[in-house]
Amino acid sequence: MRGHRAMGGPVMVGGGMVGVVVTLIMLFLNMAGGGTSSLTEPDTTQGQTSIANCQTGEDANLREECGVVGSVNSIQQYWTDEFSRRNASYTLAPTTLFTDATQSGCGYATSEMGPFYCPNDRSVYLDLGFFDELRTRFGAQGGPFAEAYVLAHEYGHHVQNLTGTFQSSDSDTGPQSASVRTELQADCYAGVWANHAESTGFLEPLTDALIADALNAAAAVGDDRIQKAVQGRVNPESWTHGSSEQRQRWFTTGYKSGDMSACDTFKGSV
Repeated sequence: MRGHRAMGGPVMVGGGMVGVVVTLIMLFLNMAGGGTSSLTEPDTTQGQTSIANCQTGEDANLREECGVVGSVNSIQQYWTDEFSRRNASYTLAPTTLFTDATQSGCGYATSEMGPFYCPNDRSVYLDLGFFDELRTRFGAQGGPFAEAYVLAHEYGHHVQNLTGTFQSSDSDTGPQSASVRTELQADCYAGVWANHAESTGFLEPLTDALIADALNAAAAVGDDRIQKAVQGRVNPESWTHGSSEQRQRWFTTGYKSGDMSACDTFKGSV
């Protein structure tokens, strides 16, 4: 979906239309080559045209919104196959791309919230401007696989919702809290997808440099890193997502194992 600021109806892409989008993108991107261009602020009609033109790996290499479409398709293809292998059914989840603000099943959402998963409508929401903030405000190196990590994390929450481990409350805080454990499991699931990303047919083989970009992004959104940048001090007892070290470690656990069973963050210490 591409929202039109705070007004108007969004346009669906991915999720409910994933069957169409998959047929459009036969190969995602050569992630080892090139970066993505920044996205200008389109209106709703331009958003529809923009997404409809995401047809090739070259499109995904050159245009950020096309890279999002390719990532989403790869992520959901993997989880569809993995659930099937486990004799379960994966429900496709749409992605909403919006500018500034949009209405979600969890209420009114603005870009200040960052990417998020809404369990009420089983959708992922993302303002592409977040990726610029990730680089400029929190010092992430960026790159298409850093962006793919962010999306894979949010879809990790969808997997949690389908398997019954998703906990959306931030009232329980601290480095070993249920909230942090939920976020770290989503990081681990992102790593599991990364291990299998090539096999989905949308991405070429991942390099060490690309995985390093994902780890760099995971560190950039650690609670300690964000608190230091925003408040100038770190308060572990208020953490809701986990430290940079925790987030990197659990992504790595998922990536090295390639097995969602290795992502039980609700036992022992994290």
